[in-house]
Parts: sequence; C-alpha cells; structure tokens
Amino acid sequence: MKKRFLPLALALIVGFGAASCTVEINDGMGDSTTVAPGTSESVLSGTGTLKGTIAKDLLIKKGNYTLDGIVKVTNGATITIEAGAIFNVVTTKTSALVILNDGLIDAQGTANEPIVFTTSTKTPGDWGGITLYGEAPIKALNGNTTAISEDGNALSYGGNNANDYSGIMKFVRVEYAGKKIGDGTSETNTFTFYAVGAGTVLENLVAYKGTDDGFEWFGGTVSAKNLVSYGNFDDSFDWQDAWSGQNNSNWFAYQVGTGNFGMEIEASSNADNIAPKVNNLTLIRAAGTNPEAANSPEISAIQFKKQGSGIFSNVYISGYKNIGAQKAYAVLIQDGATETSQVNTGKIVVSPMTYLDADNAGVWGYAFTPNGGKTFTNTTTVTKVSLTPGAWATVDGVNLLAALQ
Repeated sequence: MKKRFLPLALALIVGFGAASCTVEINDGMGDSTTVAPGTSESVLSGTGTLKGTIAKDLLIKKGNYTLDGIVKVTNGATITIEAGAIFNVVTTKTSALVILNDGLIDAQGTANEPIVFTTSTKTPGDWGGITLYGEAPIKALNGNTTAISEDGNALSYGGNNANDYSGIMKFVRVEYAGKKIGDGTSETNTFTFYAVGAGTVLENLVAYKGTDDGFEWFGGTVSAKNLVSYGNFDDSFDWQDAWSGQNNSNWFAYQVGTGNFGMEIEASSNADNIAPKVNNLTLIRAAGTNPEAANSPEISAIQFKKQGSGIFSNVYISGYKNIGAQKAYAVLIQDGATETSQVNTGKIVVSPMTYLDADNAGVWGYAFTPNGGKTFTNTTTVTKVSLTPGAWATVDGVNLLAALQ
C-alpha cells in the first residue's frame, strides 16, 4: 500500500544506499514522520531538500526545493516530479541528479509550468546537471560493449536492451551545469545519457549556459524531440560510442558568448555503426561568439570524426564565420577514415540545408587532404525549427526562442 503525507513537509533526507532507504520528513518544528523501508512511496509537498540516495518511490509535488549534493535514484525506485517544481541546486559542493540504470525518472512539466533546475549564483559550471543511465547497446573504443562513465561516478555502462526504459522527461530546463570533476579538467554535461534505450521519452528539454556540452549521448538508442541548447560553452550537441537514435526532431542550438562546435559527432572509431537521424535542425551562432580556447579551430557548425555518422534533414545554419586564421564550415570532416567509411557510403548526409551569414559556403571542410571532397547546394527552402513558446524556454525574462522568429 502506498502512503502519502499531508503538505507539512519542509525537508527530506534520503538515506545512503538501499540498506538505509529510510525517508525522514520533517515539519521544521522538531517533529518528524519516518517512513519505514517497506513503504512504496513518499511525498515531498511544496518545499524541502533532496539529497542522498533514493531507493524507494518518491513523488515531488509542485513547489520550491533544494537539491543538495549528488542525488542518485536506484533500487527500482521512480522519482516523480510534478509540473512547476523548481530546484535550487547547492553549489558549495558537487551536486547532480543521477538516474542509475535500475532507477527511473518521471518528470513531466508543461510549456507554462516547466520543471526547472537552477542556481542562485547563476554561474555556468555551478553543478553537474542531469545524467541518465540505461541498458541499451553501445560500441565503445575497440568495439567494446561496455565502458566506464566520464561523469565522476566511474560506472560501467552498456547493455543489450535496445528498447530499455529509463523514464520520461518533458518540459525540463536545466541551467548553469557543467561542473568540473575528477582531475579538475573533466566536466559534466547539462544532460548526459549513458546507454539510454529507445523506450525512454525525451521531449522539450532546455540546456542553458553549461560549461560543457548541452546534450551528450554515450551510445544507446534513445531519441529526443524539441531540444534547446542555449549558450553552452563546449558543443551544443555531442555523441560517441555509436549512439543510434532514429526518431529525433526539432533541435535548436543558439551559441552566444562562448561556444565550440555546434555539433561534435563520433562513433569511437567504429566504422560499423547505425547513423542517427535528426529531422529539423537549426544551429545559430551569435556574432562575437568565441571558442573556449583562443585560436581554436572548434568553430564549425557540425564536425564528424572517428567514424561518426548522422543523417540530417531540413538543416538551417547561420552565423558560423571564420575567426582569424581558423575557418568555420557548415560541415567539417576531421579524418580520412570517416570520409571513406561514412561520407562515401551515405551515412553522413546534411540535406537539404540553408547556410546563411556564414563563411566557406558551398564546400565541406576537411582537416586533412580529402579523398575527393564534397560540395553541396545551399538551398533557400529550409526554414528554422518551430518550437512551442512559453515559460519552459524563458530565463529571467529572456525568450530563448527569439532567434527562431
């Protein structure tokens, strides 16, 4: 039987590890109600603190909360977050929300009442963002079917269930993530997906001003719709380990201030991969946007390397211009092996494409002497992505979708 509590909850402390999954709900006046480990669900109503390991189902209702430290969902538990829940993340320590491969997330906001993770200091790199683990197939370096995660958790990922389900995220906005971890040079992404399966639902997600990638996939088969990557310091979209999502649509990246590639694509040097498909893609680089490192060549819209592949249709690209001696391209192929095995076999397609207010139009870029080279027709028939307006894509009164108008 599920037990629910009246909205007296002002703080929630979740015990560390499945063996100590007691949840304590405190009313702030010295009185508390303890939910025994046998309880199937707890409720956080309106305010409170989320911390530790969640090993029993948890419902978080609309309200204002604190996320304190690395919060992991495991042991078959589902964390359910209602529309309108807002999390202020603690930045004095490493904080993140991690859904392990035996946990689930059900976070369904709306366009007008999104679920928001932010910080009071509003500084890129404040925290670690949201990470999902699944059990879908990957192809890591040397064709390995498992690998160790780069997110500071150092967990093995990779499985054999292509339709694996890690949960649902709709209308979720994550701000100021990308915290440095480990040796101080590695960083987390705003949204990270390790071996996440095609049964998982990812729709209407915003990655806002993180210091690493907005969205990164490490293998897996999941697809995503209606993504916004805004002002992220590294790449707007990134994948490796032969991620193969087939039903992606309506992706929008706006690079402003600091930004590297619009998209960085690789397959961990596995020539035998299934090319992901993205329909309706808009990449815009604002004037004055510079790469993280001075004189860096990482200023092109879409980069393919290490056997990376992708089939993109209805692509609108604008603002990618040379910086000093570094040239910006709509598409940049980094190595001959990728051209031979992916471009020349039809596993890299970017068409139809509109390429505006940008340099080096009409030819793909090559970071090597190409085997043949490729030109493209710059069509004017492609229009920008269309996304639903609303609070989900508005930060401090700024409409993140303005560049699409």
